[in-house]
Amino acid sequence: MNDSSRGAPPTAGYWGAYEQGAGPAVDAAREGRPADPAHEGYPAAAAHDGYAAGPGHDGRPVGTAFDGYPAGPAHDGRDAQQTRPMPIVPDGPAGGGDQDDDRGPARQDGPAPRARRDDTPQEPVAVPPPAPPESPEQPRSAEPPKKRAGRDLPAAIGVGVGLGAVVAASLFIVKAVFVGVIAVAVVIGLWELTTRLSEQKGIKPPLVPLAVGGAAMVVAGYARGPEGAWVAMALTALAVLIWRMTEPPEGYLKDVTAGLFAAFYVPFLATFVALILTADDGPWRVLMFLVLTVVSDTGAYAVGWRFGRHKLAPRISPGKTREGLAGAVVFAMVAGALCMQFMIDNGAWWQGLLLGLAVAASATLGDLGESMIKRDLGIKDMGTLLPGHGGIMDRLDSLLPTAPVMWLLLVLFVGS
Repeated sequence: MNDSSRGAPPTAGYWGAYEQGAGPAVDAAREGRPADPAHEGYPAAAAHDGYAAGPGHDGRPVGTAFDGYPAGPAHDGRDAQQTRPMPIVPDGPAGGGDQDDDRGPARQDGPAPRARRDDTPQEPVAVPPPAPPESPEQPRSAEPPKKRAGRDLPAAIGVGVGLGAVVAASLFIVKAVFVGVIAVAVVIGLWELTTRLSEQKGIKPPLVPLAVGGAAMVVAGYARGPEGAWVAMALTALAVLIWRMTEPPEGYLKDVTAGLFAAFYVPFLATFVALILTADDGPWRVLMFLVLTVVSDTGAYAVGWRFGRHKLAPRISPGKTREGLAGAVVFAMVAGALCMQFMIDNGAWWQGLLLGLAVAASATLGDLGESMIKRDLGIKDMGTLLPGHGGIMDRLDSLLPTAPVMWLLLVLFVGS
């Protein structure tokens, strides 16, 4: 079988140079070692698998055939396009690696010739991925980022104005209507509180005796004074103890304890608003109570948002600052002096200063107390009834503890 692609000059016999006495030189070249000096007239740099042997030796041209490829000028005057017979080799495993090229796998007997320098396998070089195009740098503003309010101010203002209108209308038209407003707020606040306790802690204070007893507590305080409020509170507590007995005993103690706390925290404290209303100028006193509490909260919010740097109680309410507390005190004292001077009969401005200071302190403590409850429950708001405010309890948190303080100081300053 002949390979027509090989163009080496024909030699005598199958083994070519071996039969002409150049075998040792060819072996040396195939093994990659330098050949001995001229062997039987052949050049020292004999062809290795068809490589040219350097400058012409013994009158032979340089372009000797390379592995069957045409070698350029004829060697010894012979045509370079002639073919030479291929030796017959025994079958063996197909040889790959350095012998593989576009002609397919070749068979080889004997030791494999060493790879040429330019055929040495190279380690793959990891090419790093192209870097993403850099985005143009945004111009940095020299001004610090503006603070944002923690709630929806338009909604909060709208809801506050609406509630104020309802309170004012009921307060100055018919006192009994305003008592009904207080009772409704108490019932909704109790529902929010007991629902959150049940959802977050698995505590289930009985809502029915709390709601009925809370509304009765407010009405009794307005109709019978402090004695009626205390009697209604005692009956409500008894009703909670008895009502809970209709359920399994597991969790009885924590349920009734939470029920007694809810009865005191929401309806009993709210009853003092009804007690303030019983005076001859009751509507104006209640209005001053609402104004001072709202002004205190507003002053704390505005000053703390603008100038707040030092936390007041970071473990309870991270948003409150000492600067905000100072703002609440200043705003409430100024508002108290004006209200006592122009709204309350026989009132004096200095009494309003003390009243404003006390309201700022009680409102802040009430807000912190509500925050402590919500933090223990793991919630942000008690409800979602009032957009921008949360629930009813989120608005009553400052009013409830301020009501008994306001009632007591007004009794001391101007009587009941």
